Amino acid sequence: MEQVEKKPITHFVAGLIIAALLIIYSMFLTFMDLTGNQSLSYISMVILLAGIIFFVTQYGKSVDHTATFGQLFSYGFKTTAIATIVVIAFQVIFFLIFPEYKEKIIDISREQMLKQGNLPEAQIDQALEMVRKFFWAGLIGGSLFFNLVSGAIGSLIAAGITKKVPQSPFQQQS
Repeated sequence: MEQVEKKPITHFVAGLIIAALLIIYSMFLTFMDLTGNQSLSYISMVILLAGIIFFVTQYGKSVDHTATFGQLFSYGFKTTAIATIVVIAFQVIFFLIFPEYKEKIIDISREQMLKQGNLPEAQIDQALEMVRKFFWAGLIGGSLFFNLVSGAIGSLIAAGITKKVPQSPFQQQS
């Protein structure tokens, strides 16, 4: 009986799957008018972390647990990079097609600042003008930072918990 070779899912495919899940969740929040709910935004971090951990552990299994910590971390971080690029590209396209959502985010920011009650109206207007001025830098930079830091953490966790079978020096040379 022939043994079926397990082909690992590439980091590219894993990143695309995670990005798709993040985009679908983002669209759900947007179209259900839940964008202002800060606690729901943390679920995207859970999706990213869970996706990375899942794919790294699956990758470890597919290579018969012979991957090193560094190889597993590398796989997870490459997956994160792909997902991040796709999500940022989607966000840029989305806000270019639907600029009214940019204003909606600014309105939500205004409401949150007013709820805090410790800033005068003039300071709130000044802060929101800065948000408008640096919207793209904030969107891209914030997404990049958030996803890469979360992805690095997820990759570390996944590489740490994935089973590793040590190879003898003789097996490594072949």
